[in-house]
Amino acid sequence: MPLWPRRRGERPIDLLGVGQVSLDRVGTVARFPRIGAKLALEDEALLPGGQIATALLAATRLGLRCAFVGAVGDDAAAEPALAPLVAAGIACDAVRRVRGAATRQAWVLCERASGERTVLERRDPALRLAADDVPEALIAQSCALLVDTEHPEASLAALRIARRTGSATLCDVERADAASRAIVSEVDFPIVSRGFADEISSEDCAAALRGFGSKARMAVVTRGEQGALALFEGEVHEVPALRIQALDTTGAGDVFRGAFAFGVLDGRGPRDVLELACAAAGLACLGRGAQGALPELALVEARLRRA
Repeated sequence: MPLWPRRRGERPIDLLGVGQVSLDRVGTVARFPRIGAKLALEDEALLPGGQIATALLAATRLGLRCAFVGAVGDDAAAEPALAPLVAAGIACDAVRRVRGAATRQAWVLCERASGERTVLERRDPALRLAADDVPEALIAQSCALLVDTEHPEASLAALRIARRTGSATLCDVERADAASRAIVSEVDFPIVSRGFADEISSEDCAAALRGFGSKARMAVVTRGEQGALALFEGEVHEVPALRIQALDTTGAGDVFRGAFAFGVLDGRGPRDVLELACAAAGLACLGRGAQGALPELALVEARLRRA
């Protein structure tokens, strides 16, 4: 049974993303340092990232037509952060360029042995979009909408417009603060981190899923190397992560969401969507940075057949 009645191609835009774009400074160490220790940085690179930007690129690589709403500064980081989106054909006409502001940046430290990463981020408050900055006409032209908590007022406004216009809604949420909880309560397909689930439930992820609100058609918790857990029509679905040797896990959750959106708009059922998203997220860990190994659909499906 398909998760959503609307299919990709039915509107001019398949997936509209509202949220984060970033330029990341990514470095590798042999192991994460203890407090007060000194370790050699094995390498360093300046790479584009941001959770919504990466999710849209992943969805585009799989076959969706995408558009992006966000904000960058007028500094030297703006163009390289947006360059992959523009090169992939993602519409960026609604990106706001804020004079005198600094584009969001992150410092990502990746452990060579495990592929796990630690992220330190910095965002200029001037980049924050307000509810009035949301392009209603663009949402009405979209089959689905993906938001994060980068611009909470804008995300909430966009979700409410999407509900009126019949667009499927998804979210990327990591922390269980008030703004994040408000966003989750408005979403058809809330996709949250294990950390969010732990904050809202003292029991387990399955218990957390049942507290996501009546508007959720299918609620999902991403759990890294443990895969994903979802609740659909009262039934819990658990899908394992892809068995790989991760080079860099940065952006895996973003790719999961982009692939999940593709599966929903491709007319797939709940377990098929989860398996597709987990496989795409795993394959993305074979490259460097958030966007270094975004897989095409043929590669994801071939890996699923092998599994």
